[in-house]
Amino acid sequence: MVQIKLKSRQWLVDEQDRIIMGEGRKEILETIEKTGSINKTAKVMKMSYKAVWGKIKATEQYLNYRIVHTDRKMGTWLTEEGKELLEKYSLLKKRCLEEEDKIFSGIFGRKQT
Repeated sequence: MVQIKLKSRQWLVDEQDRIIMGEGRKEILETIEKTGSINKTAKVMKMSYKAVWGKIKATEQYLNYRIVHTDRKMGTWLTEEGKELLEKYSLLKKRCLEEEDKIFSGIFGRKQT
């Protein structure tokens, strides 16, 4: 028998289904935390600086608060709100995946990996 597994993604979206937070933005925020730079983040993620900055600004605009602080001399870092958003999204994703595994196992009879 072919092994199957469930694969899903979670996005936080607005009323027009525009993405506020998802895996890509999670990765952007995590990479900013590691590199301290939007430019380095763009290079690591193989995106343009403009694309990374645009995603950050779109999320900030919807939430009406800053998630990233930039300083030409000191670099870039997540604000407390940005850290909280990242933590909450990561927790949401973890819990969703745990529940999806339970549902999948209940329907298909065993957990697939």
